[in-house]
Amino acid sequence: MGVFKFYSLDFRFICLGLVLLLLDIVLDVVAVLDFYREKDYASLGILLLLLVGSSVLVQAFSWLWYSYEGEDQRQTRVEKCLSPFMLKFLHVLQLGIYLRHAGVVELSLFSSHSGILDPESVAVYLSHDLTMLRLLETFSESAPQLVLMLTIMLLSGELGPVIVLKACGSASAIAFSVTMYHRSLRSFLPDKKQQRMMSSVAYFLWNLLLISSRLAALALFASVLPCFVFAHFFCSWLVLFFFVWLSGTDFMESPCGEWLYRATVGLIWYFDWFNVAEGRTRYRTLLYHGYMLVDISLLCALWCWRMSPDPPYLEIPPLFAVITAVSVVAVYILGLLLKMLYYTRYHPNLAKEELKEDDRVGQGPTMFKTLSGDETDSSISSAAKDVPEIHPQSILLMEDGDTEATDRSGPGAPAPDIKRCNKRMRKLAENFYS
Repeated sequence: MGVFKFYSLDFRFICLGLVLLLLDIVLDVVAVLDFYREKDYASLGILLLLLVGSSVLVQAFSWLWYSYEGEDQRQTRVEKCLSPFMLKFLHVLQLGIYLRHAGVVELSLFSSHSGILDPESVAVYLSHDLTMLRLLETFSESAPQLVLMLTIMLLSGELGPVIVLKACGSASAIAFSVTMYHRSLRSFLPDKKQQRMMSSVAYFLWNLLLISSRLAALALFASVLPCFVFAHFFCSWLVLFFFVWLSGTDFMESPCGEWLYRATVGLIWYFDWFNVAEGRTRYRTLLYHGYMLVDISLLCALWCWRMSPDPPYLEIPPLFAVITAVSVVAVYILGLLLKMLYYTRYHPNLAKEELKEDDRVGQGPTMFKTLSGDETDSSISSAAKDVPEIHPQSILLMEDGDTEATDRSGPGAPAPDIKRCNKRMRKLAENFYS
C-alpha cells in the first residue's frame, strides 16, 4: 500500500516557491520602473500586458477550482475564515494564490509542532494545485518575458557573459517549474514504480534544452521582425488551440472553464509540450515536435536572412549568424535525444487500468496513494489498521471539547473517509503515465 506523503522536502519547495514568487514581483516592479525611466514605452506596455494577463489567468483558475469544491470542502482555517464573497474579492485583488500558500504553510507548521500527522491528503491536495498554478504562470509570464528581455539584449548589442548567465538562469527557472510539476505527478505512481532522482534530473535537462532553444529562436526572430512575432504567435496559437480541442480534454468541471483550459494549453504548447489527453501520445508528440523543429528552423533561417544583407542594429558576421542559428536548432535536437533517453530508461510504462484501479481507491480513502496490481482488498483493510484515522478537520478545527474526531477508530474499523484526492492532478497523471 502507498500513502500520500507530504515530505519536509515538499514543504521546503513550497516555501522556496513563495519566496521566489515574491522576489519575482520585486524584479517585475524594478523592470517596469527601468522601462519607464528609459522611456521605452513599447517594452513597458508589453511587459505590463504579460504581468497583468498572467496574473488574471492564474487567479481565474484558482477561483474556478475553489468554486468547484464549494465552501464545505475547505479544510484549512485560513480558507474557512473567508466568506465566498471575500474569497472572490481576494482573487479580484490578485491575491488568491497567496491564500493557497498560506493553507499549505498552516498545515505543515501545525503538523510539525503538534506531532499529529495530516492524513497525507489536504497538504498534498493544496500543493498539487499550487504546482499547476505555478506552471500556468511560468508559460504565461516568465517564458514570454524572457523572450522580451532576450530581444532587447539583441537589439542593444549587450551580450556579455553576465547577460548570458542571467538568461540561462531564467531558462533554468522555467525548466525547474516544469520539473516540479513532474514531481507532483510522481505522487500518483504505485510504490513499486516510484522514479529515482535521476529521472527528475533527466526531465529537467531535456526541458531546459527544448525550452531554451524555443525561446532563443523566438528572440532572434523578434529582434529582426518585431511586428511579425505577434502574428506568428496568434497564428501558431490558433493551430495549437484547434489540436487541443480535437484532443477532447476533460480537465475542468464547467464548459467555460474547459474552454479557458484549452486556450491556456495552446499557450503552453507554443513553448513546450504538455500532455492533455489519455492514452498513448507517441504520434501526437512526434507531430508536435516535428512542427516545433520546422518552426524553429524557419525562425532561425529568417533571422540569418535578415542579418546577412542588412544588419539593423547588431553587427554580426554572416558565418557567426549561421553558426548561431544552427546551434539553436542543434540544441533542440539534443533536447529531443535526452527526452527519448528519459522515456526509454526512466519513464514507467503503466497500463491505463492500473491507474484506474488507484483512482477507485482514491475515490474513497484518498489517503491511499496507489496500489500495485498484486495487492488485494485484505491488504487495504490490514493497512488501514496501522494508520490512525485522523480527518483533516480534526487537525484544523480542534476546539475545546471537540475531541470525538481524534479517536474514532477501533480494531477492524474501515478505512477513513477522506475525500481530498486532487482529481485534476490525477487526470494529468493518467495522461502522462498511461
